[in-house]
Amino acid sequence: MNVEITLVGAEFVQRFSATRRGARLARRLAVYQLDEWGVPYGSELSDNAAVVVAELAANAVLHGNVKGRDFELRLLGLADTIRIEVSDARGERGPEPQPPRPDAESGFGLHLVGVVATSWGVKDRLVGKTVWAELATTP
Repeated sequence: MNVEITLVGAEFVQRFSATRRGARLARRLAVYQLDEWGVPYGSELSDNAAVVVAELAANAVLHGNVKGRDFELRLLGLADTIRIEVSDARGERGPEPQPPRPDAESGFGLHLVGVVATSWGVKDRLVGKTVWAELATTP
């Protein structure tokens, strides 16, 4: 599906409480913002973005939480790419993701991000870290 982002260079930044509710709100607002940018709600790109935001926000809440600190969601409309960044206050990084066991009930999040994103990674910040992923807007 070929989707043209109408606001290339546009940016959306919002902080959320580092709670399950905050993670859920981040996903909902991301999909809303993408729809405003011309990525239709329910499209494959919108659904993939929702998955990425949900996984990165959940990880920020579960593994990057520092008491009293929020996490931040940033969306960037770039040429042929949507960049999703989720930043948390914990600078430590966990071990490199390993393939989850077939009988595991968790541990699939970053593997799922790797499947739908064209690229993803982690970068340090002055306080904490940012996990980012990019989604192609053209096939």
